Amino acid sequence: MNRIGFIASSILVALALASSMLFVVDQRQFGVVYALGQIKEVVAQPGLHVKLPPPFQNVSYIDRRLLTLDSTDTESMLTAEKQRVVIDWYVRWRITDPSQYIRNVGLDETAGANQLNRVVRNAFQEEINRRTVRDLISLKRDELMNDVKREVLEVVKGSKPWGVDVVDVRITRVDYVEAITESVYRRMEAERKRVANELRSTGAAEGEKIRADADRQREVAIANAYRDAQKIKGEGDAEAARVYGEAFGRDAQFAQFYRSLEAYRASMGKKGDVVVADPSSSEFFRVFRGGTASGASQPAAAAPRR
Repeated sequence: MNRIGFIASSILVALALASSMLFVVDQRQFGVVYALGQIKEVVAQPGLHVKLPPPFQNVSYIDRRLLTLDSTDTESMLTAEKQRVVIDWYVRWRITDPSQYIRNVGLDETAGANQLNRVVRNAFQEEINRRTVRDLISLKRDELMNDVKREVLEVVKGSKPWGVDVVDVRITRVDYVEAITESVYRRMEAERKRVANELRSTGAAEGEKIRADADRQREVAIANAYRDAQKIKGEGDAEAARVYGEAFGRDAQFAQFYRSLEAYRASMGKKGDVVVADPSSSEFFRVFRGGTASGASQPAAAAPRR
């Protein structure tokens, strides 16, 4: 039994020793092998590799992918015309030499991001101090980003290389500080209100002008129509009088009879009309009595003309 236990223990120890000597490097990482605290080897080839067991050798990993650093500082910067602006930017960078990176920057990606953030911000501050706000929002914006990238590369590849490469530097937003932005918005709002009020006033004046012109044209049209109607009516009355005169002049007795009938119609033309008179003696009812007028020129006494 002791022999079997010894064999099992030996196998377990051997397996533990073998597992401590093997390590796997992912294709997205660098494997850095340390020997007594010093960098012994940098493994860039992905796969299974062998090293000495701890504490003789240890392994740490560093990301080899393209990394993104976004700006987190909201402190304003001064332009050439002393305007305070706030910018948002990002940097695309990667670790190219893990040995230099560990010696001069740090043991992980966070250390590099912190130092790179400081360098990029200083470069932006220096370049923005040389430019106006118009330059920041015009085609010269690309020139600004290229100059910042150049200055950052000069730092990270200087006398103590960081072992990193800066691929791209981009500005995502340029804006005034909040106090200036509010002031600009208030001025824009006041200007828009002024233009709106001016347009309303112009529209109201134009509307009054159109309504006055329409009223004038209406009055003129009504006056012209009334004038033409009165003219036509007068011409009709004159023509009717002429026709009546011609007709009545041919037979005066018939004319007197017709006018008497018109007078009766006008006096008793509606249901319920009452005429109080003496038919036997009244000249008004001479036609009913079968009499004729004493002369053609004497019209019926009560015959109204319509």
